[in-house]
Amino acid sequence: MIHRRRRTPRSSTLPLHAIAWVVGAFVLIPVVYALIGGFKTTSELSGNPFGLPRTWETDNYTDVLGSGTFWLQLWNSTFIAVVTTVLTVGVSALAGFVFARFAFRGRELFFTMFTAGLMFPFAVAILPIFVLLRTFGLLDNPLGVILTQAAFGLPLTIIILRGFFRSIPGEVEEAAIIDGCGPFGFFWRILLPMARPAIATVSVLAIVGSWNNFMLPLVVFSEESSWTLPLGIQQFQGQYASDTARILAYLVLAMVPALGFYAIAERHLVGGLTAGATKG
Repeated sequence: MIHRRRRTPRSSTLPLHAIAWVVGAFVLIPVVYALIGGFKTTSELSGNPFGLPRTWETDNYTDVLGSGTFWLQLWNSTFIAVVTTVLTVGVSALAGFVFARFAFRGRELFFTMFTAGLMFPFAVAILPIFVLLRTFGLLDNPLGVILTQAAFGLPLTIIILRGFFRSIPGEVEEAAIIDGCGPFGFFWRILLPMARPAIATVSVLAIVGSWNNFMLPLVVFSEESSWTLPLGIQQFQGQYASDTARILAYLVLAMVPALGFYAIAERHLVGGLTAGATKG
């Protein structure tokens, strides 16, 4: 007997589509406004804030791209984001593997201690972090930002990777052992390649989180040569407070790398977050 799959009435999905369009508009409209506003003069932006520019002014963007300060801040943000991501994902992958595939006394207690880090707001810890970094001489040092960001990124990353590693059937590990793989060989040669969606997910979260971090670099860095793009935006806004159009151009250019990376890796994001729940 053939059972036909019942189709969901289109009318029942209309509210979900409407909500998605509204949320998308709230996210997209400010970005489009900033992008177009960067092609206007400040006087035109005041008189015609939402319309298309009468004359497309490219000087705002070219002046920013021609600034050595912008590229230095871009390099600082990229370096810190990449090293933070490598450190966070590397340590979390090893910890998630241990928590998922090894049984030892106190395993759940240690895992609970890691997950408790999700309930610890970064803003609350900013004063102890500053004192600790000063004690170890990590102020005005990229490592001060990298190590702190990695520490706060570990809980969520371990939770995601542990869920994925636990979803891998035990038969796969048994076959690897029969073929001569030790625990680390199974982790490196088999588990990590299978975990690419989950690794892509946590990498996106780590990079975007580091790229947008403002408070920690503000506390750690006092020298302008070490500033990241979020700090550069604040400084640029203060320097060109009366030139709103140029500020918008700087803001758009600062967003482009993170948006580009997110657009490339977006297809892995949802799949990686749900992989551990959908595999059995």
